[in-house]
Amino acid sequence: MSAPRKPRDVFLALVNGICDGRFDDVVELYAEKADISHPFDPLHGKRLTSRAELAEHFSRRPARSALTARPSNINVIETTDPEVIVAEFAYAVTNLETGKTFSYPCIFVMRVRDGEIVESRDYVDHLGSAEARGGLAGLLLEIGKRQSRNE
Repeated sequence: MSAPRKPRDVFLALVNGICDGRFDDVVELYAEKADISHPFDPLHGKRLTSRAELAEHFSRRPARSALTARPSNINVIETTDPEVIVAEFAYAVTNLETGKTFSYPCIFVMRVRDGEIVESRDYVDHLGSAEARGGLAGLLLEIGKRQSRNE
């Protein structure tokens, strides 16, 4: 029996799998019960706490896209806790229809136990991500609607 993947290797499999659109493989990187959050999400999406919720989350991505992405500027920092890493990186995105390129930064703080992600705080530049996908105006509109409801 082989040793479980190290946190760094799990992180690299995660971001490369996301960029390659291999979402079934990505979901399998998580433990059955996990705690995944996006603290900077401007829409305050809910925490994801199971593999089933993660599968549903990734199923919302389009099967085909006019975008290509790759992780870039990767810096994985190992901590004194052997299960925890901090990964700084960016998604470098190209819109295949327009040729326009984008890059938006991310920091993931991940806990990997027995080769599976059990906890992750994903700090993503959501505005940059929305801009890269052509959805910035819609995101800002939704933020405005929610703000109006809370006033």
